Amino acid sequence: MSDRTDRGARMARELEGHLGWLDSFTGAALGILAVASGIYTYLGVSTLLDGDGAMKAFAAIAYSVAVSTGIFVFWSYLMRLFPAMRTARSRMGLMGAMTLGSVAIVAMSSWLNAAALAGAAAVEQHLAETVQDYQVSLERANEIAVSALGLERDVARVRQSFEDLSEQEAQGTLSGLAGRGAVFRVLRQKSAELSGLEEQIGSQAPLVTAAFAEGNALLSRMRALTVEPGPVEPRSVEFSEQAVRLAGIITRLRQLSVAPLVERAAQDLAASVVLPELDGRTEANRTDQSATITSVLEVLQQRAQTLERAAAEVIAMPPPPETTYTPISAADAVIRYAGNFIPSWAGAIAIDLLPAVLVLIVSITQGLIRHGREGAAIEDTMTIAELRAALHAARDVDLAFTQHADAQTRADPPPQPALPEAREE
Repeated sequence: MSDRTDRGARMARELEGHLGWLDSFTGAALGILAVASGIYTYLGVSTLLDGDGAMKAFAAIAYSVAVSTGIFVFWSYLMRLFPAMRTARSRMGLMGAMTLGSVAIVAMSSWLNAAALAGAAAVEQHLAETVQDYQVSLERANEIAVSALGLERDVARVRQSFEDLSEQEAQGTLSGLAGRGAVFRVLRQKSAELSGLEEQIGSQAPLVTAAFAEGNALLSRMRALTVEPGPVEPRSVEFSEQAVRLAGIITRLRQLSVAPLVERAAQDLAASVVLPELDGRTEANRTDQSATITSVLEVLQQRAQTLERAAAEVIAMPPPPETTYTPISAADAVIRYAGNFIPSWAGAIAIDLLPAVLVLIVSITQGLIRHGREGAAIEDTMTIAELRAALHAARDVDLAFTQHADAQTRADPPPQPALPEAREE
């Protein structure tokens, strides 16, 4: 038992010696960490402040100095007080205070440090994500416009069918009356309407092609801006300008879709038929013309429904997603894309919370020192310096006691013995 106590006492003395040596530069280390965090905080907060000049620099410096001071004082308090706590309740209380303070440090400093470390890269990531969104929107708008242009073939087929029927009527195949009578004119009327619609659709094709090519050119420029060297802020300004132009082109492509036009034309195809006067010479001929026109109107209704369904399918296609570029600061970009910059976040947090590890190390060491001193006699736990101090104190006590005794002796001298009286002769 005595050997174990002696070993514990020796370990406690050794650990105290190490802590004494480490204490000599711990404060300086905490100060360096606090200053480094303050510098990166200054760089991060500079990206959030508006304006230029001395006022912006002064505000950023004031904030960074306050952060550095707070970090240094906070960890200095914990470095001294936490290892001295002996009860579980007191340690839990200080642990809660350390957790709360660490959260405050991350909130006021670490995210700004991360902005300084990876802010430019995060903004470039935001630009790249925006380019992808705009590309999807542009391709979707072009796909809808091209699909609408494909309705030209459907219109051409319907037109061609009416032209073929009109040729058959001219030869007398339909109504039995050869020539260009009432049935022929009805067929030609609808054929002419469809021909005009076909030309209108065809005129939109060059506009769609030109708009899509211009949009791709803008996308290429926006992609180049995301990877160009130099400060990201001026690139973001130009990127915003290109994004506005690209949004206008996407809107133009949506407006160039002819599907709504084809749908309305198909609805009017059967509803707006101008019936000519029956020109048959006899009642039987006019009856045959009327029956043929009725059949033609039924066919016209069928063709119109087919064309309307084709246009409705294009209209029902999902529209391009709404995409709007929102400028973002470096600090906000680091938070939004935090998952892509985990190493930067880890470094930013570590420089602020590394002293917590030192606090735990000192606390564990102090606990071992107290455990090693348990059961040891006072003479086993005293260091040379403490022994010297005790000896000096003992000498001072002895000297003070001696001086006090001398003073007391001088103040109260001992009584003299009585001399014998002389005899009378």
